[in-house]
Amino acid sequence: MTAQPYFLNDLGISCALGQGKQVVRAALLAGDQSGMQPDPGYLQRGEAVVGIVPDLPEDLPPLPQSDKFATRSNRILCGALMEVEDSIASAVERYGPERVGVVIGATTSGIEEGRLALATAHADGAFASDFRLEMQELGNPSDFVSTLYQLQGPSFTVSNACSSGGNALASGARLLATGQCDAVVVGGVDALTSLTLNGFDALSSIAPGLSNPFSVNRNGINIGEGAAVFLMTRQHSNVALLGWGETSDGYHMNAPDPSGQGAIDAINIAMDMAGCDVGDIAYVNLHGTGTRANDAMESLAVAQALGQGVPVSSTKPMTGHTLGAAGAIEAGFLWLLLSRSASDTELPPHLWDGKLGMDCEPLNFVAPGDPGRTMQQASAMISNSFAFGGNNCSLVLGRSEQS
Repeated sequence: MTAQPYFLNDLGISCALGQGKQVVRAALLAGDQSGMQPDPGYLQRGEAVVGIVPDLPEDLPPLPQSDKFATRSNRILCGALMEVEDSIASAVERYGPERVGVVIGATTSGIEEGRLALATAHADGAFASDFRLEMQELGNPSDFVSTLYQLQGPSFTVSNACSSGGNALASGARLLATGQCDAVVVGGVDALTSLTLNGFDALSSIAPGLSNPFSVNRNGINIGEGAAVFLMTRQHSNVALLGWGETSDGYHMNAPDPSGQGAIDAINIAMDMAGCDVGDIAYVNLHGTGTRANDAMESLAVAQALGQGVPVSSTKPMTGHTLGAAGAIEAGFLWLLLSRSASDTELPPHLWDGKLGMDCEPLNFVAPGDPGRTMQQASAMISNSFAFGGNNCSLVLGRSEQS
């Protein structure tokens, strides 16, 4: 079944590659890893390479109950929102605030602020006066967006581990499809936290250096932070969410099904909804975490669903794995690629040592400078996000010509 397209009218993005569409696009295509830095502040056992957002806003705009929104996560989100403020204002003027919704994918919210507050309470016998328990609520980022722009439509946060950002875009499209909204601010955000890094370290999943996805030498992930937000409407623009596939195979709490069947189903459902076949796909942004189990599963799933000829890359060696924000940020990368001239075929490079893991299927990994397929040859791109608990999400974004 082919769904109507849901148009992604504007994008704001903030990650280790920089702040803003133009900066991020240039750094992405250049394979810039300068935002990936060793940091001793998170791991109990030493330093880890993390993807840190540069140039965060110093302060949030003045808001009612502003104390509960004073988190790093919301500062990151604010950096992305600044790019789409005019588009949100136009949607409010056109549809009314009660017809504009918010769906944000997130997993960390204000957890780091809570950890630091607890440490202060242990040391001093009381929590700091500026700490609010509401900072840690998973709904805090979506509440922040609704409050900031005085939006009155449905507002909620999706927390589905590392597929959350992709799930948020699908959830926003459903709000449009069911007539509950005429516009939705959709996206994802997560900030670096000690809890997250030490949790992944307890699973022996943190790489000692830069991640090396799909390599025989891969040994774990880098964690990053960031945000991406779109304004999604039924109003025509050049880039649209054409389809999505969401599955839950529930194979294991923190390991993917090695057969990749849930991932294969997610890709196929998304392509069927979009009305695409393999020949329409110009590029796949892989989940590509650099862990042994994920990369082996994903390479098998992509090979079975799409074959071995479609250009693919993991962009996580440039951003880190941004957890609940990853699906939105990586969909943002597709938006940036699809927004270019149709003759511009440059794609994000796959940064690794070039030594394919023996347990990985050979795919068409993009090397720096490789020409991609022109958008006359293929008009759509896929982003994969796979999460703990067997949650799988694939998105198909494409160019949409005016009918």
